[in-house]
Amino acid sequence: MSTPFGLDLGNNNSVLAVARNRGIDVVVNEVSNRCTPSLVGFGSRNRYLGESGKTKQTSNVKNTVENLKRIIGLNFKDPEFDIENKFFTSKLVQLKNGKVGAEVKFGGKTQIFSATQLTAMLIDKVKHTVQQETKSTIADVCLAVPAWYTEEQRYNIADSARIAGLNPVRIVNDVIAAAVSYGVFKNDLPGPEEKPRIVGLVDIGHSTYTCSIIAFRKGEMKVLGTAYDKHFGGRDFDRAITEHFADQFKDKYKIDIRKNPKAYNRILIAAEKLKKVLSANTTAPFSVESVMNDIDVSSQLSRKELEELVKPLLERVTNPISKSLTQANLTVNDVDFVEIVGGTTRIPVLKKSISDAFGKPLSSTLNQDEAIAKGAAFICAIHSPTLRVRPFKFEDIDSYSVSYTWDKQAEDEDHLEVFPANSSYPSTKLITLHRTGDFRMEARYTDPSKLPKGTPATIAKWKFTGVNVPKGQDFVPVKVKLRCDPSGLHIIENAYTLEEITVQEPIPLPQDAPEDAVPQFKEVTKTVKKDMLGMTAETFALNPVELNDLIEKENELTNQDKLVAETEDRKNALEEYIYTLRAKLDEEYSNFASDAEKRKLKNMLTTTENWLYDDGDDSTKAKYIAKYEELASLGNVIRGRYLAKEEEKDRHLEQTKKLRR
Repeated sequence: MSTPFGLDLGNNNSVLAVARNRGIDVVVNEVSNRCTPSLVGFGSRNRYLGESGKTKQTSNVKNTVENLKRIIGLNFKDPEFDIENKFFTSKLVQLKNGKVGAEVKFGGKTQIFSATQLTAMLIDKVKHTVQQETKSTIADVCLAVPAWYTEEQRYNIADSARIAGLNPVRIVNDVIAAAVSYGVFKNDLPGPEEKPRIVGLVDIGHSTYTCSIIAFRKGEMKVLGTAYDKHFGGRDFDRAITEHFADQFKDKYKIDIRKNPKAYNRILIAAEKLKKVLSANTTAPFSVESVMNDIDVSSQLSRKELEELVKPLLERVTNPISKSLTQANLTVNDVDFVEIVGGTTRIPVLKKSISDAFGKPLSSTLNQDEAIAKGAAFICAIHSPTLRVRPFKFEDIDSYSVSYTWDKQAEDEDHLEVFPANSSYPSTKLITLHRTGDFRMEARYTDPSKLPKGTPATIAKWKFTGVNVPKGQDFVPVKVKLRCDPSGLHIIENAYTLEEITVQEPIPLPQDAPEDAVPQFKEVTKTVKKDMLGMTAETFALNPVELNDLIEKENELTNQDKLVAETEDRKNALEEYIYTLRAKLDEEYSNFASDAEKRKLKNMLTTTENWLYDDGDDSTKAKYIAKYEELASLGNVIRGRYLAKEEEKDRHLEQTKKLRR
């Protein structure tokens, strides 16, 4: 049985949660952290994923890719590319399909990976983390993504999960996942017939600021309005601090960290730590050793100075709040509570700005770092066929209007707005078309001018076959089932032709009719389903061939990483055995080896040690095992004698104790 897995794919850190033991648990990683760095690094032989990538980031800055969620589905020529590019230390390049990829040096040669591949690498890493920690099978996942993700980006993130060997049962907006955590675990919500509790839920993470206005009742919630600022987050605060010190160090130490990526990255990492310190203190020291040119730097920053540095950011705080309230047709007076999540909401001046915008105090009953992952895990559990969870109904809203178009045939119109802007989903609509033969349909954004620049207007295309028009008819009615699914994807579930048939239906007898009255019938014309149509879809999802190729590639890289790790383990085991055996040979093993055996074994140890630090520094797993076994062939004989003697002593001691009793 698969354990439901919820993934908050953060821009800086990802949080993993699973539904088990009648609850939701956050999974710690290999170093016992409750969040995992969202980055992928590349080395000479293997990849550095998560924690290992963060450890090596400073020394491997050009081959470390972060901000993965920002470039997935992004066009290289998108106006926003320049905004994103400044946050990357690795080189971003244009792929054949016009999307953004990363160029890194891996395995001694330059390689290019798409954002979908890079994200899959991280997802594969955290999947294995969950498997090892929970000792269970992980097959299904619910992924939490930014509310501003387009349909294309949702398909891309789903493909990343599939490349990592997971089934993405649902793609959910991160603020909705947090809201589910609130709705499921809050015990004081109004009943079904009572006035709903209106909550403003503000999520400010590493790169994005989202505000949703949500109505809660027991067992259900509905989004009334959502707005966001996709370029407002913790990384903007970090960069403001870094730029401040870059100017200061240029005057004070005559160094320009902007010209040295490693130096800039070191100051950026230190700036993030300083930001956190200033959330609890009014002033804090700042120092980094050997930033560049062997120069140590030091300074300090006060909370007031930080607030002045980020003043342009703070002026943008009210915009998403105002927009979401307008969308919900509410005012700040209609909001009962304001909940905050996301690490950046810990900054005091930002909390004050949000509180002032709503005109009321803030609540933080949710865990600011883990609420999204826990909500995603609960949503994944809802989709599990084997788990029973507390019933909870929730609806999100679509930010953009979506219309469906089709071939002009018969007397039909050729388009229809099916899912208006701000309409709730999941949602299903049935439409009837009059068709004269096989036809095509498209899902399109109704007003492309309202989309983020660079977003394709066409969402998906379908081709339908098998339309047979009976003789004597000009057309045949076709029923098409359109759906905005739980992941916010606009799809067509099926289509089928209709036909009219005549049936005999009994006419109801009057109440005073005699018992032997003969039943009467009437002819009734009914429209019924006739033939299911063949359907071929063209979406943003990878085609099966491309998907399988990328799955195989990821499996190869995973096996390669595993082999490198195992080889390093065998090398370390050999090195440890050399030092341990040499020490014991002169101590506890001394009386259990002849002088000839000692000389021979010491020579073997010295020879192997010299090989290990020379030709054997970069050898194979099999070679390290062979060297180990060569030493152990004699070392274990001596160890065996020692253990036998120790066992004899223990038996003698036990017999002595028995005699004394």
